[in-house]
Amino acid sequence: MLDVLNLDSGAARTTEDIFTGVSQPMPTGRIFGGQVLAQAIIAADCTTDDDRVPHSMHGYFLRPGDASTGLTLAVERIHDGRSFSTRRTQAYQHGVPIFSMISSFEREDPGLEHQTPAPEGVLSPEEALERSGASRLHPLSRRLLDDSPIEVVHADGAIYDRVPGAHVPRQDVWMRTRRGIGDDPALHRAVLAYMSDLTIQESVLRAHGVAWSQPGLKVASLDHAMWWHRRARVDEWLLYAQESPSARGGRGLATGRIFTREGELIATVAQEIMVRVPDADGSGVSAG
Repeated sequence: MLDVLNLDSGAARTTEDIFTGVSQPMPTGRIFGGQVLAQAIIAADCTTDDDRVPHSMHGYFLRPGDASTGLTLAVERIHDGRSFSTRRTQAYQHGVPIFSMISSFEREDPGLEHQTPAPEGVLSPEEALERSGASRLHPLSRRLLDDSPIEVVHADGAIYDRVPGAHVPRQDVWMRTRRGIGDDPALHRAVLAYMSDLTIQESVLRAHGVAWSQPGLKVASLDHAMWWHRRARVDEWLLYAQESPSARGGRGLATGRIFTREGELIATVAQEIMVRVPDADGSGVSAG
């Protein structure tokens, strides 16, 4: 993962800043969306002053990415103001854009501060790990979960093979990188973007009792938005509290709040997905 996030800035220039990168091999042959999110943020961040940090991004997944080949990222410097900088980043493969993002960077200044508290009564990552059982393949990606650079533990039980417990539109997930990644805050912010695309779709599926192993299930991310609130380390346990406010017409909306283990809110995420299940009842997902 760290090699993939190490972009190359060549000498070639147009009216944009050009970066190139490689992709993580994936059993499905399709690029993991979180990878492109993280690469796009890193590319945009490289074009801002050192005192600017990303506070928001809004992106659209336009085409499936090919994990067997590299990609080019073009960054347009839309605006640089006294406190904020705005960038447009496009990721290209085979001459066409696969992802388009606008991100905003700010010079951090003191101001008003409050936050939503972390959910209570959630199993600790150690308790959830004890219940999670043996490693397995993800039914949709066919990827060995232990091979992922991110350790993911469901406090409510994973929905890989079945949906345990009540079918509700929310879940809590613990995440961290599998080893330390150093102290660079920019890298931690980019990896958090990578992690933000993991499991957020599941609040939509869990609401309808749809497991990843459901025959014929098709899920694709349509767009992704993220707001960074506070700094945190991604190589320490983070709680990803996820919920889905709506699903209809073959689309489901999921939102998430990411907290440190101490309860500090560090990011908010929103994503809309396309979801298709063969026995859909008209709402776009199975009634379970």
